[in-house]
Amino acid sequence: MISEDYEVEPVADRYLLELRFGRDRAESTTKAYAESVSLFLRWCAGSGREWRTAARDLGLFIVWLKYTPAGGSRVVMGSTVKPVRSESRINQILTATRGFLMFAAAAREVAGWVVEQLYEIGDSRDLPSVAQGESTSLRYRLRARHRLHEPETAVDRAMDSEIVAVFRVCRSARDRLIVLLLARVGLRRGEATGLRRSDLHLLPDNAVHDCLVQGAHLHVVRRDNPNGAWAKSRYTRAVPLDFLTVRALDLYLLEREEQPAAAGCDFLLVNLFRQPLGAPMSPHALNELFAALCRRAGLARSISPHQGRHGFASNLADSGAALDEIQALLGHVSPSSAEPYLHPGADRLRKAIERIPSPREITEELR
Repeated sequence: MISEDYEVEPVADRYLLELRFGRDRAESTTKAYAESVSLFLRWCAGSGREWRTAARDLGLFIVWLKYTPAGGSRVVMGSTVKPVRSESRINQILTATRGFLMFAAAAREVAGWVVEQLYEIGDSRDLPSVAQGESTSLRYRLRARHRLHEPETAVDRAMDSEIVAVFRVCRSARDRLIVLLLARVGLRRGEATGLRRSDLHLLPDNAVHDCLVQGAHLHVVRRDNPNGAWAKSRYTRAVPLDFLTVRALDLYLLEREEQPAAAGCDFLLVNLFRQPLGAPMSPHALNELFAALCRRAGLARSISPHQGRHGFASNLADSGAALDEIQALLGHVSPSSAEPYLHPGADRLRKAIERIPSPREITEELR
């Protein structure tokens, strides 16, 4: 990374290299982190601060981010001035900055007290319910000291027409399989990218796998994975697979065999078209894939991988599945946990109204 004086910042350079190759982050993610860290270094240089001790003034950095244009050097404030960056964008910059300073602390490039300026001790009670996991026990964690409140936005479902549109523009059997694993199997990003080939039980007679579950299915297992994939629930669950998904799996496995670098990897989803070839895909790579597919399909909005999971749950409900069935398929600890995933379609809402019997008095009055 180069400073405004065209001098290499060695620590920032090492951090970005570690991010790209040590943690297998995508090139676009590394680029976004580089831009964020460069903003932090630019603020330090412009305000006369030494970046190694500037963590104590991150509140002023937030003000600078909020009101300093991308190409400007002065903070522009006033009652009529609108912020130039959103809360979510500022939080993304702060995340990258904290990561950079934590890396520098681990490398003994900054003093240990910097970590105390970045984080404080918190517990799981202040997390949103969807982020608290399956356990009800109190857990302590490091909580970022500097973070802006972002307006809450409800996650909508991916409509069937949107899933079909992105499926049609997929350029590989692997990408088509990913779409189906999210939208027809209901997996989370971390569950899909954490699948091993040994988790697939596709033979009619599963005695060969010493498995009691009949029919084609896969097992979602919580593991520590080198690609950062993580199954949220600590309980293993079996998810049935329909014909479309099994067919997509067969086509992908044939495609995968053409890449020799993938032969020794037990992960199901691997890099076939970019370096490092044969390495397991990261959860963030699925976000990048969906963003590219939505652009290619010309959708009016961009749908996320998690919206595919919401669409799966809503389709289950629309087809008459009971709440406990939806709970089991999604891997939730209780039926109520599945309720935020239900987005009834217009047809189901109309049928719900039509199922209500008409009172005899009103019916006779209208005749």
